[in-house]
Amino acid sequence: RIDGHAMLANSKALEMVNIKEAIPVESGLIEVVEKEITGILVDNAQSLIENAYPIPNEEIKTKRILTAEKLCLSLGLTTVSDAGIGIKDIELIDRLQQANTLKIRDYAMVSGSKSNIDYYLKKGIYKTQKLNVCSFKIYGDGALGSRGACLLSSYADNNTSGFLLTSEKDLDNSFHKIANSAFQVNTHCIGDSEHAQIVAKSDLEKYGQFSIIPSIQATHATSDMYWAEKRLGPERVKTAYAFKELMKQNGYLANGSDFPVEAVNPIFGFHAAVARQDDKNFPANGFQMENAISREEALRAMTIWAAKANFEDKERGSIEKGKMADYVILENDLMTTPKEKLRKIKVLSTFIDGIKVF
Repeated sequence: RIDGHAMLANSKALEMVNIKEAIPVESGLIEVVEKEITGILVDNAQSLIENAYPIPNEEIKTKRILTAEKLCLSLGLTTVSDAGIGIKDIELIDRLQQANTLKIRDYAMVSGSKSNIDYYLKKGIYKTQKLNVCSFKIYGDGALGSRGACLLSSYADNNTSGFLLTSEKDLDNSFHKIANSAFQVNTHCIGDSEHAQIVAKSDLEKYGQFSIIPSIQATHATSDMYWAEKRLGPERVKTAYAFKELMKQNGYLANGSDFPVEAVNPIFGFHAAVARQDDKNFPANGFQMENAISREEALRAMTIWAAKANFEDKERGSIEKGKMADYVILENDLMTTPKEKLRKIKVLSTFIDGIKVF
């Protein structure tokens, strides 16, 4: 799966890592149909295959980073929120930025393993003009499509309720450690037992009560809408992708793309947030339009509110005196272009620190 929560391995791959039957995997699943393994490995079961692959060297990683940056700049991104990377990758990004080889800014979330957490809690927040390491990415559960999202009750189309990728004990330990530091906790959480993408009504008020920032990816709604009801049933799906309700809790939310799971282009997320339609403008009246947000709210969610979620709204996120001169020039106005034409808007120029980078 493109979201990284499941993979399909052929019989040769399974043979190479000696998988002959469905062995138990904590926070993962080897799928079986009619007593035969199918080759579908969900969440942590993927490591049985992945650990057999060689790790790319620094030269390959650098090439990948710079190729990705070229695409990001062409689509008007001046900053990425890098959701879960390791120490060596963070240090590589820092070296590339310091050498001015890498222009784009990076709010880098440290992948929340015990060793990574201990390392950065000792090291402290690391911040330069282009890199901000002030948060940890914690992995709560899996994804809805692969039925790994942890739900309060079973899936509508399967007798499972998903699972946690990190145990409750380990989650609590990590949260307590980080809460007693200056670092931020960012948690991947999809199911309604974790809330966020699918939110139990009784949990909505907790966002406001505890100042939890909803980080949403609007294109998930328009990618999942074809099958989400099948997974959740007609009642529970109404509390999924509830962006308007989430925004009301604290008065703001952050909207990202979740690329490479979804397309890189942030304008697609803008369109999905306001029109609740896919690239073919389906459905005609929008998907669960009661949770669409306004154009101004959608723009803020991609700019100043996203910066606020990163604790960077005093430095950037809006065009104001004293802030970093990161801005984008579009060929048409996002506020007035008809909904059906929004996704076709092109980026003419991208500037970082007032310097044209695209």
